[in-house]
Amino acid sequence: MDPKTTRPVAAQRFLAPAKLNLFLHVVGRRADGYHLLQSLFCLLNWADEIEIGLRQDGRLVRQGDLAWPVQTDLALRAAQALQAAAIDERVPGAEQLGASLLVHKHLPSGAGLGGGSSDAATVLMALNRLWGLNRPTPFLAEVGLQLGADVPFFLGGRAAFVEGVGEDLRPLEPNAQWFVVMVPAVEVPTASIFRDPALTHTPKALRISDLSEAVQASCWTFGHNDLQAVASRLHAQVATALDHAKAAAVSVGLPSEAARMSGSGGAVFVSCVSGPQAEVVARQLQAAGPGQTSSETPQVRICQRLIRHPAL
Repeated sequence: MDPKTTRPVAAQRFLAPAKLNLFLHVVGRRADGYHLLQSLFCLLNWADEIEIGLRQDGRLVRQGDLAWPVQTDLALRAAQALQAAAIDERVPGAEQLGASLLVHKHLPSGAGLGGGSSDAATVLMALNRLWGLNRPTPFLAEVGLQLGADVPFFLGGRAAFVEGVGEDLRPLEPNAQWFVVMVPAVEVPTASIFRDPALTHTPKALRISDLSEAVQASCWTFGHNDLQAVASRLHAQVATALDHAKAAAVSVGLPSEAARMSGSGGAVFVSCVSGPQAEVVARQLQAAGPGQTSSETPQVRICQRLIRHPAL
C-alpha cells in the first residue's frame, strides 16, 4: 500500500452509490450453504467517491488510510481481479495495465447499504473503460460475483429484482423515490446474521409479476426483511432505530410497514411519498436518535432513488 494520500496524477473521479433492499426474503439454501434470496434493490444518491489514476507499470496501488487490511479492500481486489482477467484473456499490454485508487468513504460500513460492493463495481466499470477493455456487463458481473454477491447489481446500474445469491437480476423500477435513511452507530457483520440459527425463511418464492402493484405505489410497503429480526436481537441499536423509524412513519400518516431494515443492517429506512414528508421524518429521527457522544449518534440522511448508476 502506498502511504501517500496525494491525489493520483491525472486522476478521474467516479461515484459509487449506496443501495437499499426494499424487501429481502430468504427463500432457500443451496447445498454449499449459501442462502437463496429474493429482493428489490434500488440505488440512492448517497455515494462514495473514487479517484482513479492510470499507471503504465502494471502496479495497482490503494492510496489513503484504511480502517481494514489492504488485502481485504474491495476496490483494490476489483482492480486486481479485472487485471488478472485481462491477462488471462491475453489482452495486448495487459501486464502493464495499472492504476492508483483513492477512495473517499462517505457510506458507513456494516450498514447494509452495499458500500464495499459498490466501490468494487465502480472500479470495475471505470477501469474497463479507462484500460480500453470494453468488456460487456455480463463479463464484469462474472468477475464481480467472486468479490461479493451485491456487485453484479451495481454493475447492472439500475433498480432490479434480484434472485439466487445475487447473480440473477431483472430490471424493475419502483415508483417510490424518497427515503429517509437512519444508520445506528454499530457495524453489523453480514456473516453473523446469516449464520444465526434463528434466521427465518419466507416459504413461498415470489414471481416478478407479484410485484406489479407494489412498484406502482409512491410509498414502499410490500414484503419484509427476513434478516431484520436477527439483526435487531443481536444489536440493540438496530432495534432502537427501527422503533424510531416506525414511530416517525406513523406520525406522518404512513403505515409502519414503510419502515424497515436494509440488507443485513444496521441501516433502517422510511419510504416517504414526497420531499417535504421526508424532511419531517428526518427531523423526528434526528431528535430521537442523539447518543451521549457524536460517535454514538446515528446518521440520518434524506435520499432519493437514482434511476441510473452515475458511472454508466
